[in-house]
Amino acid sequence: MSKYKEFDNSVLKKYRVADRQSKINISDFAKIGNVNMHTFLQCLPDIQKGKDFKDFMLSIKTAISKKKPIILGIGGHVIKTGMSPLLIEIMRLGGIQGICCNGSVVIHDFEVSCFGKTSEDVAEALRDGSFGMATDTCDTINQIVCQGSQEQLGYGEAIGKYFCEHAPDLAHPELSIFQNAYELDIPVTVHVAIGTDINHQHETADGKAIGDCSMRDFRIFTNLVSQLDDGGVFINFGSAVIITEVFLKAVTVCRNVTGKPHKFTTAVFDMNYHYRPQTNIVERPVMNEGNGYYFIGHHEIMIPLVLACMREIITER
Repeated sequence: MSKYKEFDNSVLKKYRVADRQSKINISDFAKIGNVNMHTFLQCLPDIQKGKDFKDFMLSIKTAISKKKPIILGIGGHVIKTGMSPLLIEIMRLGGIQGICCNGSVVIHDFEVSCFGKTSEDVAEALRDGSFGMATDTCDTINQIVCQGSQEQLGYGEAIGKYFCEHAPDLAHPELSIFQNAYELDIPVTVHVAIGTDINHQHETADGKAIGDCSMRDFRIFTNLVSQLDDGGVFINFGSAVIITEVFLKAVTVCRNVTGKPHKFTTAVFDMNYHYRPQTNIVERPVMNEGNGYYFIGHHEIMIPLVLACMREIITER
């Protein structure tokens, strides 16, 4: 037992998501539609980012034709900007072979699927200490992870399995990335930093279970990364820290054991420029033997653009 005193969080004042004002509602999510992206790409200039984007989409096309994996890294804002329907469509078309994410993605995906809304007003809720105290979100996630640890599952696998088993009880299971991926046998790995997610605030959080499931997910993700060799693609949508570090470590573990992967493509799509994604994804892993790209723009514009291009490439085959 630790000699240091721990804060007693067994008497938290909690609430249910239905009673909380949420900033994001599924009625505002992205819509699936047909657009002619081939013409759009032809219209781009062969200058700077216009050329980069065309070259990047060519790498996507090559990966698909060679049956090499396309792996996505995502942060929580990808869900909060309503991208779930588009990501799920590409998964179902066979264009994504794996997804890695941080813990916030689980929270927002859970609330979208269960309640059709997510994202509380953090500034307002922080004033009285109610931020993150949704019992039906946090305690349920913690219970799922504990069960997942007992079954020796990955964090994302445990969430997906639970959603599939409880789909009739969910308001919008069709919008869950975890459920759809589980049904399609696409690994979604969750890489958690302890203390960063609202479910960690609750007394039901079990650090051993969280660490066990997330550590297992790192090994699952590393196995995915090992398959990028000679034509695979890794895309990071909006994780400035966690996924950038996880990806770099997975690459080095793979090369340490197998000498691969090499000659693959990486890309970062984010709303701002960050040093860590630039070095850990765009530069170091593909240095002298691959291609790395960095595109800056709002998720709610750039991600639909990329996925629409991917959709057209897949459906034209």
